[in-house]
Amino acid sequence: MQRLTYRFMIEFCITSGLANPNEMQKCGVLIMRSPVIKVFCRKCRTLLLTYRKDLKNEFSSVSNSISEIQRKVQVLLERQEKYQARKKDLELEIEKRESLFNKNKLTKDADEIKMNSTDFDWSQALKNVLWDNFGVKNLREMQLETMNATMCKRDVILIMPTGGGKSLCYQAPALISGLTLVISPLISLIEDQVLSLKNLGINAKKLSASSTRQEVNEIHKEMVAKDSELKLLYVTPEKISKSKRFMAQLEKCYKSGNLSRIAIDEVHCASQWGNDFRPDYKILGILKRQFPDAPLLGLTATSTDKVTLDTKKILNIPFAMVFKTCLNRPNLYYEVRTKPDSYDSTIDDIVLTINSRFEKSSGIIYCFSCKNCEEVSDSLCKRGLSASAYHARMEAQDRYRVHKLWLGNKIKIICATVAFGMGIDKPDVRFVIHFSMSKSIENYYQESGRAGRDGLPALCLLYYGFADIFRQSTMVLTEQTGLTNLNKVLEYCQNLNKCRRKILFSHFGNEWHSNLCRSSCDVCCSANGENFKDITELCNDLVSITQKSSAAGERLTGAKLVDAARGRGKFKTQNSNLKAMTSEDVQRILVFMIMNQYLKEDFHFTPYATISYLVPGPQSSLISFNKPELSLPSSKSNSRKSSSYKTFCENWETRTEFNHENHLKREMPVDEGPSSSKKFKLNMDTDEPCDLTVDENTGVAIIMSDSEDDLL
Repeated sequence: MQRLTYRFMIEFCITSGLANPNEMQKCGVLIMRSPVIKVFCRKCRTLLLTYRKDLKNEFSSVSNSISEIQRKVQVLLERQEKYQARKKDLELEIEKRESLFNKNKLTKDADEIKMNSTDFDWSQALKNVLWDNFGVKNLREMQLETMNATMCKRDVILIMPTGGGKSLCYQAPALISGLTLVISPLISLIEDQVLSLKNLGINAKKLSASSTRQEVNEIHKEMVAKDSELKLLYVTPEKISKSKRFMAQLEKCYKSGNLSRIAIDEVHCASQWGNDFRPDYKILGILKRQFPDAPLLGLTATSTDKVTLDTKKILNIPFAMVFKTCLNRPNLYYEVRTKPDSYDSTIDDIVLTINSRFEKSSGIIYCFSCKNCEEVSDSLCKRGLSASAYHARMEAQDRYRVHKLWLGNKIKIICATVAFGMGIDKPDVRFVIHFSMSKSIENYYQESGRAGRDGLPALCLLYYGFADIFRQSTMVLTEQTGLTNLNKVLEYCQNLNKCRRKILFSHFGNEWHSNLCRSSCDVCCSANGENFKDITELCNDLVSITQKSSAAGERLTGAKLVDAARGRGKFKTQNSNLKAMTSEDVQRILVFMIMNQYLKEDFHFTPYATISYLVPGPQSSLISFNKPELSLPSSKSNSRKSSSYKTFCENWETRTEFNHENHLKREMPVDEGPSSSKKFKLNMDTDEPCDLTVDENTGVAIIMSDSEDDLL
């Protein structure tokens, strides 16, 4: 056996080129001649040791080279980020300069026209329409500019917060000239707006799958009639993309001179970079080619600069004017709470919140799925609250009934999926609670914006659960920007140091200074900033756990990795610092690692579900170099949050300054008549008119209420 070992060593040295074959042959002869091998071939052994040492030196050199390359890669990534930011600035600057050479037909150049002027030929007629039909005396920010631009036959994209009055920007001009075609994504939204307009005495109609043949024929005739009184026609984008008969009739309407403008609601749906991309919206680009003299008016509450540029390209309106208002709603209080471990604990926390502040108020609870809506609604009812579910699987008549009961305050809480509330202007919604996190910042901003449209304080509360992350990621996996958008929401939820509004507004390209928040979010209400902790060792250990499980042929889900970090399971850690951490802190570290690509999700498809596993990410080797830090919540954080909204409400009435453009109370001086007060109608975007009383001394219109409780 020893002879075989020596022979192998000799052959190895010869084949590897470490020794002269003749010398090694002599050495081998001596070995083979020896009857009892007692002496080891020293030269052979020395050569092997030298070779092993050389390998170690080369390994060390390669490792150092890799570290140096990784350092350079990190530097290049930082430079890339700076150049991308500069590229974005240049794109915006190019867009501004291109708008100077607008090819649309105008009586004057766009820059010579002040769109906020009241000296246009139609200004007096517009003023009369606003007062006589909508009861509006003074307009909000960018409403007049948008109306004048579309009356000038300019293409316009209007980006205005939810409840800011976007619909009025095409409804009022529609009463002055011709027919306005309105393209809206939801039948429920169309029905609500048509009903509201009819209540105001405005001739508005809709075409949908539920329209009878007689209704369709009558509308088609009105579209081309010379003396047509039809002012607004609502359709879905599917009607444009799939109905050749309607498009043929629309072309006749255009040639007859009746088509004055085309309004596209939720216009961000046209962009594949948007949060709600819908393929049927892409076909809307044909409208500008077919009807070049009919101005397009795109409206949205959520559009980033990138989405806006893409939308302009898709709709073939590269020189469209873009009006953007401030996103801030100062009466909304933003808060994020860590979701308790159990479902019942979460429900109990919601019940406590509602009973303590909103016992007689209306609100919305957004849920992850239709099933979740039913579960939450039933749980709230069992605890004595007035709640009902609203989702797509319900019969149409049941949804209509629930909707009307909620609008009439017969039901206080509606548990709905995310589609509910688009364009529905119920002004006295005092709270919007997200039982699970949204899939994008755009969705969350729009959904939370359905609270507090009357200008009074309202709560926007999001429950952030570790398990919800993976439920959402497996749902948005197939969307082009799904995971990227979800990471933005994770940043919003994980944040403990930056003003909530700053994160929201920076996503849309708006600047925001934290001192303007004035304690209207849970972060700014915190007494002290959270301390950052070096988590390099903890991150490396967590990556090591995933590597060990992969080596053993197994993969770990997020929950299993938390167990391992706490010292439980087959791959439990030996790191005492990691074991000593709470589950919540471990979860925060894991989410941080996913956001920074130290870990990544590995999706596995089964016949029944999609499973998300955690594996080492592309940046896992840079953990030691980057030395990541993370702020962890203190033990007092929850107690501070519990009283912060209460303090916000108490301080609300003591404020002396208000942002007039974003506040929904509007000054409406009234000089008609000798009476001390006057009641009139006010259309707040899409809702039915409500009674207002104008104070004789201040001239301020005040929403009338039956009781003081309705305003709390």
